[in-house]
Amino acid sequence: MLKITLRKNEEIEKLNGYPWIFSNEIDKFEGEFESGKVCEVYTSNNEFLCYGFFNSSSKIMVRILSFDKNEKINKDFFERRIAYALEHRKNLGWSATRLIFSEADFLPGLVVDKYGDYLSVQFMSLGMDMIKDDIVEILVRLTNCKGIYERSDVPTREKEGLEETKGFLYGKFDPRVLVEEDGIKFYVDIENGQKTGYFLDQKLNRDILRLYAKDKAVLDAFSNVGGFALHAAKYGAKFVDACDISKRACDEIDINAKLNGYTNIHTKCVDVFDYLHSDIKDKYDIIILDPPAFSKNKDSIKKAYKGYKEINMQAMKIIKSGGYLFTFSCSQHMTPNLFMEMISDAAHDAKRVVQFIDFKIQAPDHPALLQSEEQLYLKCIILRVK
Repeated sequence: MLKITLRKNEEIEKLNGYPWIFSNEIDKFEGEFESGKVCEVYTSNNEFLCYGFFNSSSKIMVRILSFDKNEKINKDFFERRIAYALEHRKNLGWSATRLIFSEADFLPGLVVDKYGDYLSVQFMSLGMDMIKDDIVEILVRLTNCKGIYERSDVPTREKEGLEETKGFLYGKFDPRVLVEEDGIKFYVDIENGQKTGYFLDQKLNRDILRLYAKDKAVLDAFSNVGGFALHAAKYGAKFVDACDISKRACDEIDINAKLNGYTNIHTKCVDVFDYLHSDIKDKYDIIILDPPAFSKNKDSIKKAYKGYKEINMQAMKIIKSGGYLFTFSCSQHMTPNLFMEMISDAAHDAKRVVQFIDFKIQAPDHPALLQSEEQLYLKCIILRVK
C-alpha cells in the first residue's frame, strides 16, 4: 500500500475533520502509485493519520476515508458507512430524499438520491468509481430499490481523470418517475433532469411558503420544474407566475400544475433578468429568486456578485411594499457573509428599507461537515421590503 507523508503541521485541519489532502500538502511518497486505490497517510512525525483514496491525477490527491489504523477498508467498511447514512434518512421519512452526500456522509465522491422506489447515483471520485459494482450491490440490498440509474454526467469527473457517463446500473425502468413532496405530486426525470433529477436540497425551504403564500401574488423566478410555484399554489396563493428561460422546464411546470389540479399557476418562458426589468412594479407580494450557481469557482465570484446583486436589486424595486423576498444562492463561493453584504448593497441601490426575517440552509438530508465550509453551499434569506 502506498505510504504518503505530509509536510509539517498539515495534519491539523485533517484531524479536525477536513476531508481532503491536496498535492501541495504532501512531503513524500513511499511505494507504488496506484490511483483509485487506498493509501496510508502519515504526519511529518511518522504517526499514522488516515486511510484515503489516492489519485495522482487530481489536485485533491487523497480523499480521507478513516482515521482508524485498525479499520480494514473493504466492502464491509463501505456497507457500514452506507448503513450509517441511511439510518439518518430513515429518521426523516421522506420518499424523495438524498441518501448519501459524498464527503459529508464519509463516502467521498458518492451521491445517492432516492425518488420513490428508484435511486439516482453519481460517482465523482476515481476511488469510488472503481468499486461501483460493490456500491450498487450494497445499495440494492440495503434499500430494496427497484432500479438504479447513474448520473455521472458531471464535469467534476474530468478532474479525477474520468469520463462523463450515465445509464442504467440495476433494473430497467421508465426514468421519468412520479414522486410526492408535502402532498404535491410531480414528475422527476432521473435521466435528463437537473442534478440527479430534482433540487432535493430545497425541500424545507419550499415548504416554508405555508407561512407566507395565502392570498398572495407570487413570482417564482428561475422556476425550473416549479417546486416553489407548486408549493405556493398549495398554500393558497392568489396566483403564481413561474418564470424560466427553458421551454422544457415550463412544459414540466404545466404538467405538474395540471397533475395537482392547480389552475392559478401561469408559466412564462422568459429570461428572468429581462422580466425583472419589465413593467411589473407592485404586481407581486412574494418574489422567489432561486437562480443557478453564478459562481463555479473563486475566480468568477466578482462577476457572480454583480449578477446576484442585479436580480435582487430589481426584485426589491418592483415588489409591493410589505412584500416578501425569498433569495437564494447555491454557490459555495458566495459565503453567507458575502451574500448578506450583497443583499445590503442591493437594498441600498434599490432605495428600499429591508427587514431581515429568516435565514435557511440546505435540507437535513444534505449535511455539511463543520470543518468543510464549501459543503454549506445553499443559502436562503427571507426579507420583507418596506
